[in-house]
Formats: sequence, C-alpha cells, structure tokens
Amino acid sequence: MPSAAAETLEHRIEQLAPHFIVRRPEGATGRTPVVIMLHGCGGPRPFIKDMAERAARAGATAIIVDSYAHRRISRVAAFATVCTGARLQGRERAGDLYAAIAWARRQSWADADAIAAIGWSHGSWTIMDALALRPGAEMRRATGIEDLSDEPLRGLARTMLVYPYASIGSLCGQREWRITPQSTAIVAQHDYIVGPTRGALERQRARGAPIEIVWFEGATHAFEDQYAEDPRVRYNPAATAREYNMLRDMIAAL
Repeated sequence: MPSAAAETLEHRIEQLAPHFIVRRPEGATGRTPVVIMLHGCGGPRPFIKDMAERAARAGATAIIVDSYAHRRISRVAAFATVCTGARLQGRERAGDLYAAIAWARRQSWADADAIAAIGWSHGSWTIMDALALRPGAEMRRATGIEDLSDEPLRGLARTMLVYPYASIGSLCGQREWRITPQSTAIVAQHDYIVGPTRGALERQRARGAPIEIVWFEGATHAFEDQYAEDPRVRYNPAATAREYNMLRDMIAAL
C-alpha cells in the first residue's frame, strides 16, 4: 500500500477542525466525557447528527469528524474510491482519529481521561486499525503524520464498532491492540455490504481485546439511515433505538 503524504499532526488538526460538528450537553459548564464519531465510507449522514444529540442528552460532548470535506471527496467519489478500498483505507484514516483526540484533549470542556470513539462501517475499521498500528515508522507511514507521540490514543476508554468492516485490508484479528478500551461491536444479521465480520472480531477478542459482540437480529447495514439509496439497506427504528440505548450506557460507563 502506498504511504500517505507526510504532514504534521498540527496540520492534520488544522485541516479537520474547521469541519468538526461539536454538540455539547445543554447547560454544561465543566468538563464532560467526549465521544468522537466517525462516519462510514459513504460520508456523513443525517443519523449521525441524531446520535450526537443523543450523546449530548446523555451528558457527553460529541465531535463528528468529517474525513472528506478537506480532502474534497464527494459522496459519489466516496462510493467509487473509498468504499471500494482504492483510497483512504482504515489505517490511513486512523490519523484523523489521532488528530481528533489530540484536539479534544486541548479543550477546556473535555475530560481527557474519558474519551470514547464510535465508528460506523469504515469508521469502525479506522478505530480498529488505529488501535493495531505499531508506534513509530509503521504508524507514521500508514497515517502520513510524521510527529505522532508514542500513544496518540491516550485517554481512549471505550469504543463502539457499528457494523464494522473487518475484511481485506483490515488489521482486525491479525495482531494485538496497543491499548485495550472496553469495546462493543454491533453485527447486523442481514449485513450484505461489509460481509462476514464476526470471525475477525472473535479472533481479536481471543488476542485479549475486551470486545462484546452484539447480534442485531433482522437488521441490515446502515439500519439507522432513513435516506439510504442502497437497496441492501433497510431503516430499522427498533434497532436504531437499541443503538441509542447502547450509546447512552457507554457514556454512563465513562
């Protein structure tokens, strides 16, 4: 895989931060837990804003990270290149997560030891590769960020992996994670987009990652998306409500 173009962490932050959507809890005055939200390969979707609202109601500050805006990746281009694996694979996009955490830790309203990350599909791939990359040359080469600290995920306590991609190109199941946040993986019964993922998740769990694998019976990929164009996707309000509850419980545990 070709290396990402080299840049500093500060430059990645400067590229991403203008496009962050930050949702704070109503009336919050002190530090709050932080939930960083990473969209799927199709780009930001309206339901992620709904998730951010739910996170804020549960007492956390949500940060929606748009990985496409500064890269000028349209939804059409995303389907043609990112969703096919030709561009911006999970280990490269891991640099966006590292940058978002670094930015969050600087904010006066953030509890720097109570950070969670939730990713949908490609966003989950990003989180898992971010946990698996080896510090040093591999991490710098994969992300394109040349001055990463020894542990750019410092403060990450929990993750939620929603219909995660864990197949070709993913590091899931292949090596131990550097740190082991408590994680929950949602696997949708009728997910015909990412393909089988449970085996890779179980291998990761066997390597010591504390992952709870939750089966969503009757659900498809992107079951929260009322506006999906893909015929393999069906909006499922009951599954979406269940995910809301899991998000709330994750925040309560931070």
